[in-house]
Parts: sequence; C-alpha cells; structure tokens
Amino acid sequence: MKTLVLGGGIIGVTTAYYLAKDGHEVHLIDRQSDVAMETSFANGGVLHTSEAEPWSQPGMPGKVLSWMGKENAPMLLHLSALPSIWRWGLSFMRNCSLDRYRFAAAVNLRLALHTLAVIKQVRAETNASYDLSQKGTLKIYTRQEALDKNVAESSLLRPHGMVFEAVDAAGCVAIEPALAPIRHSLAGGIYAAPDEHGDCRKFAVELKEYCEERLGVTFHFGTELCGFSRSGDKIEAVETSKGRLAADAYVAAMASYTPALVKGLGIDLQIYPAKGVTVTVPTASWPDGPQVPIIDDARLFGLIRLGDRYRCSGSVEFTGWNAVPNPTRCKAIVDNVISVFPQFAKCYDPSTAKLWAGLRPMAASGSPYLGAPPIKNHYLNCGHGHLGWTLSCGSSQIVADIVSGRKPAIDIAGLTLATHH
Repeated sequence: MKTLVLGGGIIGVTTAYYLAKDGHEVHLIDRQSDVAMETSFANGGVLHTSEAEPWSQPGMPGKVLSWMGKENAPMLLHLSALPSIWRWGLSFMRNCSLDRYRFAAAVNLRLALHTLAVIKQVRAETNASYDLSQKGTLKIYTRQEALDKNVAESSLLRPHGMVFEAVDAAGCVAIEPALAPIRHSLAGGIYAAPDEHGDCRKFAVELKEYCEERLGVTFHFGTELCGFSRSGDKIEAVETSKGRLAADAYVAAMASYTPALVKGLGIDLQIYPAKGVTVTVPTASWPDGPQVPIIDDARLFGLIRLGDRYRCSGSVEFTGWNAVPNPTRCKAIVDNVISVFPQFAKCYDPSTAKLWAGLRPMAASGSPYLGAPPIKNHYLNCGHGHLGWTLSCGSSQIVADIVSGRKPAIDIAGLTLATHH
C-alpha cells in the first residue's frame, strides 16, 4: 500500500520507519531541506517517563494570568496571541481539572514507557548513534513542601508503571556530584532511572538515512503542502507546491501545522503552538559539569549533557506562529542555570551560544492525537506538545499498527480523536 507521511519531524520520520517496516511504499513530504529542521531540531533532549504530566494541570490558568507581561515567566502568554488562542484556551482550562490532569498523565506515561521499550529495538536494528545516555533524570527541589507534593503525585503513577526514587540532599549529590556546592539549599530530589536522553535531530537524520537506504522510503523535501483533494469519505490526493501526490493512505504528522491542514476535512484539533527555547554551548570549559540531566523545580530549567555540548531548556511562550528565539527568555534560562551551577558561565559566550526556538504542538488535553479520524484513509500522529521526542517511537508504532489493520500494541484510550477530552 502506498502511504504518504505529511511532515518530517521526529514524529514523521519514525512514522515512515514503522510503515516501511510493515511493507508499505512510503513517501514523506516536508517543506524543509532535511528532516527534523523545526520543532525537533534542538529540543530538551530527554525521553521522560518522569515528566509525562501535561501542562494542563490544576491551578495553571491562574498562574498563566499572573505571569502575563513578565518576560522571565516560565509560561508567557502574549496579548497579541489572544485572538488566535481563545478557543484552545477554553479547552485547556477545561482540561486543568484534577481528574483530567491525572488521566492525561497516566495516558502519557503509558505511551512514554512504550516508546522506551520500542526505541531499544530501533537502536538494535539501525545502529543509530545520537549521543545516547542512560543515566536517568534527577529533579531537584529547594522546598520540602514542593518535594512532598511531587513525590505524592508521582506515587499515584506507580500503578501505571512509573519508576522513581525520592532522595534527600545527600542522595542528590551521590547521584550527581556536581550538585555538592548547593547541597545545603536542597530539600531533596526525585530520581527516575529509566529516563534516557540523546540528540533528537541526530536520531532523526540517522533514521532517515536507514529508511532511504534499507527500507526504500522516498523523501520529498522543499515541498509545501497546500491541502487535500477529497472524494466522499476518502482522500484522493494531496496538493503540494510541486504538484499532486496520490496514495492509498495519508498520515498527518505536521506538529503545530496539522490543525490548519485538516480543518478543510472537517476535523477539529485543539492544538496550539507553544514556543520553547533552548541554549546549547560546548562542554570544553566545564568538563566536570553534570553527567545526569538535572531539572530544577524552583528555577524551572533543565540542563543536559549531549556528547560535547550542554543544552539548557525551560519556559514556554504563547506568541502565535513566531519561531524566532527570544534572547531575553534565553538569557533568563542561562541566568537560572548559573544561579545553581556558577561554572556554567565559563561555557556561555553570548556570541557563540546557539539559541533555538521550536513550536511545540500543544494539545489542550495534554495528550497527542493518534489513529483514524472519520475519513477512511486518513490518520493522525500529532499534538505531542513538549513530549514529542519522549513519545515518538511509541506513537508511530501505534499509528503504523492502525494503518496496517492491526490491534495497537497498547491501550490507546485518551489518544484517539474519539476518546480525547
């Protein structure tokens, strides 16, 4: 069966891989010159089981309103975005109830655990090299109240497969010795040993090359998607900047741009772009920095070592489809990192630091859309938000199952259009 994958980020590339392994004739279309050039290019780098919770959580709407106008806020909503965000925002607020938050957290955890299981198979088959590290993730806390609350929430996910260890300040230093200078300020931490991390774009590029050379996937780069030609309850073709392309099946994996593409098909997806930023610097000036990825609960940053680079991340900005890095917000993250790790300043040179921004496709429910909407030969793999890398292989294997007529490998309640909140 000829199948078109629409979108060449980490979700699109992994979708193409699994479909090709199932024997489909796969074509992937993307407007960029290569895979993973936008949202997947320089993300935070961690495949989380420990951070699968959605951003739609109790109390978040009030926090967002209190942060408006503050450039260093962890989640910044610009007034200019309000005309385009209000419908999504109402849906987001509905999903901030405690029951919906916990449901989405369990759904995402199930999918994250599935990804960690199947990505091992991908590595074994492809020998992909992408600065993989399997040292877990350590989330640190300076307030006992916050630590106790997060331990309690994480404990609720243990029946769903969550694996973590609550540690005191000494335990944090034992896991990551670079924390020793701030030991006195730590209440403790949550260590999630199953978490992995690595360079998402490197993985995508290696997988693309494997798909081309070993699985016969055809990549159409520099090709804009303009819309669908439809006949009844089926799609006949996609219209592109380079002409019409027809297939037997179509998978929409265009991140934040998917809703506009499928709107003409009568499909309403509550996905909005949430701009995240990262700063990447060489490790050479601080070789003794953290080996274990650190997430700071109070200062809201992540710091990870990727091969010979450190990458720090944190914050989200709702500013429409503007994907230009905001230097003020990037600097705020760097300052937060330096407040914990002063030696990070040795690595950070404003003239050479690589600033990046990506539009995370944030579903209002906090969980992605997978599978078939009510059009016979059309499928969704989108809306992964800040968890695209974390949920990539699991999502794409499930979608390939559905396209190929198999029962999905895991329960997909909460992930389909029909079961989305």
